[in-house]
Amino acid sequence: MVIESTRNETVKHARALAQRKGRLEQGVHFIEGERLVREAVLSGAQLVDAFVEDGHEPMAAMLSGSGANVHFVRRSVMESLTQTGTPQGVCATVKTPEQPLPEQYPAGLIVALDCVQDPGNLGTILRTADAMGASGLLLGEGCADPYAPKPLRAAMGSIYHIPVWQGKLENEIPRLAAQGFMLVCGHLKGGDVLPDPGEKCVLVIGNEGNGVSDAVAAQCEKYRLPMYGRAESLNASVAAGILIYELARKMRG
Repeated sequence: MVIESTRNETVKHARALAQRKGRLEQGVHFIEGERLVREAVLSGAQLVDAFVEDGHEPMAAMLSGSGANVHFVRRSVMESLTQTGTPQGVCATVKTPEQPLPEQYPAGLIVALDCVQDPGNLGTILRTADAMGASGLLLGEGCADPYAPKPLRAAMGSIYHIPVWQGKLENEIPRLAAQGFMLVCGHLKGGDVLPDPGEKCVLVIGNEGNGVSDAVAAQCEKYRLPMYGRAESLNASVAAGILIYELARKMRG
């Protein structure tokens, strides 16, 4: 059976996931495009409903094998579901994993975000952290929702590769320090020598406009990226990318 109406109940539930309220109420999020859907399947994520256009039968078979309820849809229905200009013919809803704050944080590099509000920045930082082998991403209060459509597209599947925790940085930063983590934050008043991260390090990236909050920065070693040109600062995701790379390189010798 092919779904032809955008008023179909399953389609309406999937469309509601574009809003945070819908994601919270249903406990699932929405992904689109073959690459992201394939990453979700290969990572073992729990897919709920999948929507496929004619001509994508191999994807339909893979999705059915993963346990998803596969629905074939008309182009008009696919366009009503997706947010990209040219839908790729495949999208799905995925159960949002529960990631409680760990009693003991894993060793390695943890990237903490202090009120990073731009969805694209959050997704890009997540992807960079994944690429550089980070142990996890810790989101403080006020951060964008990592399961919103734009961060998911920017992260390109990395949301399924490393844990993403959410909590109050004011509470978690002291816990991390007590567990032996070196705390480093990017800060305009920081020094120009990047601290030795050791084997356990937390990198804090601050808000796009205001930087790291005073309460969090007071507990960290502050570092300022050297600027050789006339710009005073960098985009949050660009600065994060440079710092994540440098710390990961130091930690891996």
